Amino acid sequence: MTDGSSTSLRASSVPRSAMVLAAGLGKRMRPITATTPKPLVRIAGRSLLDHALDRLADAGVERAVVNVHYLADLVEQHLRRRTRPEIVISDEREKLLETGGGIKKALPKLGPDPFFVVNTDSLWLEGPRGNLRRMAEIWDSERMDLLLLLASGATSVGAEGFGDFTMDPAGRLRRRQEREVAPFIYAGVAIVRPQLFADTPGGSFSLNLLFDRAIEAGRLFGMRLDGLWLHVGTPAAVKVAEERFAASARER
Repeated sequence: MTDGSSTSLRASSVPRSAMVLAAGLGKRMRPITATTPKPLVRIAGRSLLDHALDRLADAGVERAVVNVHYLADLVEQHLRRRTRPEIVISDEREKLLETGGGIKKALPKLGPDPFFVVNTDSLWLEGPRGNLRRMAEIWDSERMDLLLLLASGATSVGAEGFGDFTMDPAGRLRRRQEREVAPFIYAGVAIVRPQLFADTPGGSFSLNLLFDRAIEAGRLFGMRLDGLWLHVGTPAAVKVAEERFAASARER
């Protein structure tokens, strides 16, 4: 059991800022993305971008920094309709900076505290408790540089390959080794300490660089997603995601 002060402390620990990665070209989603940026592809009546922002707002996030590149004007126009969370644009029209570089460019807008990072092509049906709030509850800056939301490779929809990570009983992660099948997939959501970007390259680089550094330091941790994860990366995956959302609505 926990007393009221502990509950209040956990509630106040929810990151107030988030980076939403919406600048990608969406090549695997063609022909849909010939005219529609991937973040605006609709599932169950809402865009992928809105699904991500809705989850963040429900968890208590107050500001979301959204990076834009491909068909950026359409993304910005769409975002003007939202009232929560507060939206701040990080403009990458001139050069696409990948995941790590895009976050580094946006750091002044994200503030000095740990923040969420969310991929817009990661979609999930929640379990009994919201996964973002669960992540905030177990986040510990003393032990962690990064906390990743992980999905089961065996039960997720649209999962490909042999998995990404194994996790020890304490939640510490290591990457899948060659010829190994790993049980967990990175579900496209993380909590990150901004200090990790202090010694990183200028320009484009992948967030995987920071994953590897955190593994080496023993400070990359994971939390298993409660619910069903759907990777919406292709036109076929859009249809499957629609079917799963419809089935979930019927079961309620």
